[in-house]
Amino acid sequence: MNGLRERGIAPDPASAHLEVASRTDRGVSARANVLAIRSVLPEVALLHRLNAIAPELFFTAVAPASPAFRVRRALRRTYRYFEPGPLSGGAGLDRATRIFEGLVDVRSFGRALPSREPVYRTVESLNVTAVGGGRRIEVRAPSFVWGMVRKIVGALREVEAGRLTLSQLEAAIAGRERLTLPMAEPEGLVLWDVEYDGLDWPTKWPGANRHQERLARRTQTSVWQRASVLRELWGPVSPE
Repeated sequence: MNGLRERGIAPDPASAHLEVASRTDRGVSARANVLAIRSVLPEVALLHRLNAIAPELFFTAVAPASPAFRVRRALRRTYRYFEPGPLSGGAGLDRATRIFEGLVDVRSFGRALPSREPVYRTVESLNVTAVGGGRRIEVRAPSFVWGMVRKIVGALREVEAGRLTLSQLEAAIAGRERLTLPMAEPEGLVLWDVEYDGLDWPTKWPGANRHQERLARRTQTSVWQRASVLRELWGPVSPE
């Protein structure tokens, strides 16, 4: 928030009226998110100054919005969870992903939710895809409750391990049963996309500035160094 004032985007945090489309837990990454902000700056200047706040924040586009626009009312949000290990669930895992699609009572798949009355969310799709060295779990829905994707990943793990039956999962999704599920680690989760109906992005950022490029190089170097040290210490490690 202080960066808004320091970069001349708004005179103070309160006047910026900053709102964010999706909030994430500590350790979760975001490829795409949307924020609403009030500023008198032209769009090109606003985008330039937003990208000067911090190198780890990369603003890709700006669009004018009417006073009636509500950033929380997105058409759809997409999350991806990246998990090491092969696709080993077979037909059971495939069936579990299909069970999740549609209306879901999320009391077993969220945090700090009431226990008496069902809390419904619509899951548009849940797909598990093999990627290099692991798999990608993608969940698309208009909205999510706190911890929902990480709980869904936890449920899929329980199905694969044989600790959760498909009938139990189906009963929980329908609201007939409450489950106590593990929560997947936050580091594998990425807010991948946020979509709005009819919202165009006319002003786009041409590319990373020197501070962002420096951070990217430093991060890539650090990842390579850590991976190299681990290989030398333990040799190749196969994810369980």
